[in-house]
Amino acid sequence: MEKLLIIADDFTGALDTGVQFAARGARTCVVTDPAYDFARAGEEVQVLVLDAETRHLTPEAAYRTVFRAVGAGLAAGFQYIYKKTDSALRGNVGAELSAALDAAGAERLHFLPAMPKTNRVTRNGVHYIDGVPVAESVFGQDPFEPVSASAVAEIIGAQSDTPVVLHPLGEDGPEARPGIQVYDAETEEDLRRIGGRLGREELTLSAGCAGFAAVLAELLELNGPAPGRPELAPALFVACGSVNPVTLRQMDAAEAEGFTRVHLTPVRKLEASWLESPDCAAAVSSWLEDAGRGRRFILDVNDPAGRNDTADYAKEHGLTTEDLRVRISGQLGQLVRRLLDGGLDATLLCTGGDTLLALTRAVGTAELIPVCELDTGAVLTDFVYRGKIHHIISKSGGFGEPGLFIRLARTLGAGKEEEAASC
Repeated sequence: MEKLLIIADDFTGALDTGVQFAARGARTCVVTDPAYDFARAGEEVQVLVLDAETRHLTPEAAYRTVFRAVGAGLAAGFQYIYKKTDSALRGNVGAELSAALDAAGAERLHFLPAMPKTNRVTRNGVHYIDGVPVAESVFGQDPFEPVSASAVAEIIGAQSDTPVVLHPLGEDGPEARPGIQVYDAETEEDLRRIGGRLGREELTLSAGCAGFAAVLAELLELNGPAPGRPELAPALFVACGSVNPVTLRQMDAAEAEGFTRVHLTPVRKLEASWLESPDCAAAVSSWLEDAGRGRRFILDVNDPAGRNDTADYAKEHGLTTEDLRVRISGQLGQLVRRLLDGGLDATLLCTGGDTLLALTRAVGTAELIPVCELDTGAVLTDFVYRGKIHHIISKSGGFGEPGLFIRLARTLGAGKEEEAASC
């Protein structure tokens, strides 16, 4: 049986890529331990997705992590390797693509970074988000990993000496030159045409985001019986750990539509000792009650509009941006665990890979099973906690239109005959 290893740089990316295969019935598992023994996956797993958590590492550390993972995957019998990159090209793109190429001992790695269905395309070697060069988009102002260039070759070259070969649309055939092969693509059909032209032999080592992963699932014919959608609680509880403006607009739209929205104060999202306080217990009890009553609830780590409480707190306590990222995601993960322990009767939605990873660590699980997409980039996933299967929706902070949370809430609240979910 042919097997595929996907190596992602963050958790939501691992899920939104893995679900492209799971939705076709391929037996897919997502794991969060970089030291995972791939031989443990078993013969029944067709697609194994590793969240290598390299997004926030140094380029050198990211290179080592991906190099080890590719080598271990090949040794364990995986015939195909897919290096999943961020659809906005954040993180250690150059270092990780070079690591995959070096570890595989291959001449070429084929990189298709476009995701046309979310208006992320590559034209003349430049990556665009909604028609804007990526470095000039909201991702150029990302507080944790801003994208400083828009030319894909420049992004790769900032971390790698590996040759980059650009492939414009309409070329007759890929050049045989060695290196990282970067392909322009502006439509889903472009991705299919390029993938089909390359063929299975060249696709043993490829890279891109969830966009090309969907094409790869077709080309490799990794499929099986279509998965069934589990019964989901009609209430929606959003745990927002993302500071991306895309997610902020989604929360603003949801709040205007009647969602209850609670902003965590700096103490509540940054001080671990608060988790053991009577105030925490009272707050969790109140949120559970509000969620049960309102059926649509948002727990938000962002300050209210016009406020700079977190920045002021960080300055007063000498906290760096990285300190804030780690503390806030860890605290939110612990709070969600307490909500689950308290009997949260809602479908949980987590935004931001750091938040989701923190939750899995809080509940002690390292393996998840993606089920399907409920909306573009909104992935339904199962995990087990205290012997019970929980259903969670994950979403990258930069994905989705302003009305996404509203649509998901309506889908959950609809009768089965009215459900619009893709699964």
